Amino acid sequence: MDIARHGDGPLAAVRALLSQVHPVFMLPPLSASLFGALLAAQRSVGFAAGFDPALAALHVLAAFFALYTAHVTDGYVDFYVREEDDDHPLTLAGCRLARAGASVAFFACLLAVGWAVDAVAAALTLPGWLIGYHHAPTLDTNPVTATVGYPTGIAVALVGGYYVQATALSATVVALAGVFLVVLSGIKVIDDAQDYDYDRSIDKRTVAVVVGPELAYRAAYALMATGMVAVVALAVGIDGIPPTAALAPVVFGSVALVATRAGPELATMLLIRGSYLFLAVLLATVWFRPLG
Repeated sequence: MDIARHGDGPLAAVRALLSQVHPVFMLPPLSASLFGALLAAQRSVGFAAGFDPALAALHVLAAFFALYTAHVTDGYVDFYVREEDDDHPLTLAGCRLARAGASVAFFACLLAVGWAVDAVAAALTLPGWLIGYHHAPTLDTNPVTATVGYPTGIAVALVGGYYVQATALSATVVALAGVFLVVLSGIKVIDDAQDYDYDRSIDKRTVAVVVGPELAYRAAYALMATGMVAVVALAVGIDGIPPTAALAPVVFGSVALVATRAGPELATMLLIRGSYLFLAVLLATVWFRPLG
């Protein structure tokens, strides 16, 4: 069975399969899972007592296979079903094999999470795969679900990573998941605006197509600003989030300010990398707790 559309042999097949690993989009959900695990460790006397690296790695691995399923499905739908893309590295059979393999690996991780923790942990892990599998064929045809699908996956990864360690949820992790959902939804609106002309030509109903680019930009930055204000409020008002976490909105806000003067493509690049810095600062403040 041929897996790669370009080239022959095992090496070409491996290259085609690895092409569906997109670090830019995989890093935030995987980091969110780890961040949730570290946040849960705050419930214990110290990280050594409260952090289980094996459980954290298991949940991160489940999130990886959910994302891989999403990327393969997205490429399959865009190239073979909708014929929107000009090229794709995987054959039709390769897409089916890769999606099936990633799904089997995900459900193996899911069963392991359920066995090692409990059924609730498995239930909080499952939505990542459901969102990934259904995003391209269904969710991205509606302006709301097209916008919040990926951010919801990140929020779920955060909550799941937390629960796997703590076997409980807290107001802190739920609030932070809400922040990520709001902020990343704003970034997604800007990202979709890059393809405004093309999406409009094929009647794809993104936020920018429905309300127009200018209003979409305003709504996007309003969402991001709301999320930043919420982080500051959490840092000064909720146990478990150190006050120094308020530095994260300062870092992201500086990047967002530059992005407001850029076009959609550059703004998206800046905002995505700004979200990496935002998450990195949160991770650092939770791990080291300076002044905490």
